[in-house]
Amino acid sequence: MDEPEAALSPQRQLAFLRIIHDLEAPGHAQFVIASHSPILLAYPGATLYQFTGSGIEEVAYRDTEHFLVTKDFLNAPERMLKYLFSEDDAT
Repeated sequence: MDEPEAALSPQRQLAFLRIIHDLEAPGHAQFVIASHSPILLAYPGATLYQFTGSGIEEVAYRDTEHFLVTKDFLNAPERMLKYLFSEDDAT
C-alpha cells in the first residue's frame, strides 16, 4: 500500500491499525506499506526501512525522521513555528 494514511485522520489511522492487526494476527496476511505516518509506523513488530543515500536500511521506530519531527513539533510547537516563520530565514 502506498501511503494509505493520506486520506485518514489520526483517529482513522488508529482504526486502520486495528484492521491490519485483525487480518495479520491469524497469519493470513502480510502488508508492505509505504508511509510517512508515525501512527502507522508504530505497528507492533513491524520491520521499518528507510531509503538513504547509501541504500535501503532498517531503522528503529524512534529513529525515523517522521517520528522525530512529529515528536519535536508536538513537544514544542511554538518553537518550531517560530523557527519556520522567522524573518532571518525568509528568502
